[in-house]
Amino acid sequence: MKTIKKLSAASLEVKKSKFHSFLVPYNQFHDKLEELKKTHIKARHFVTAFRYLNEYNQIIEGSSDDGEPKGTSGKPTLKVLQGHDIINAGIITVRYFGGTLLGAGGLVRAYSDSANLAVANAELIPYEDLLEEVIEVDYTKSSKCEYLFKKYDIEVINRDFLDGIRYIIRGNKENLAKVREEL
Repeated sequence: MKTIKKLSAASLEVKKSKFHSFLVPYNQFHDKLEELKKTHIKARHFVTAFRYLNEYNQIIEGSSDDGEPKGTSGKPTLKVLQGHDIINAGIITVRYFGGTLLGAGGLVRAYSDSANLAVANAELIPYEDLLEEVIEVDYTKSSKCEYLFKKYDIEVINRDFLDGIRYIIRGNKENLAKVREEL
């Protein structure tokens, strides 16, 4: 399986209809959809598809045609994610209607092609199962912690400042072990 760390986008024009596809990490998916709806006020459709792993390591996936004929946009977009074996990501395609009906086959091709272009522009990375952990340290070790988190690609979920600093961090098993070892 593969995933992404940052947004990737692509655009396609088919018979004067414009398709703008955005491949986003799943944790940014809903915020990006709301942002796009505010930015692209005149767009007719916001087609979506997503795949993510839940807490039981089950793949959850879904799609929406958002007013396009049933099965012509959301499912083909989801098939792009499945075909590239992408997890913990979603694709949002914004469509501006160009005045010409594309037909079912034309819509399937346009949405698939636009989604595939966004994937082609993305930096796909191997998926790693990430774990969350809590680390508590004295204030004197905060700069060393921050350095190690960057060095070993550890995401800081939260920082609580109490008698010391309580970090909630996320990373792969090996890198979390290296941080614990060096602290």
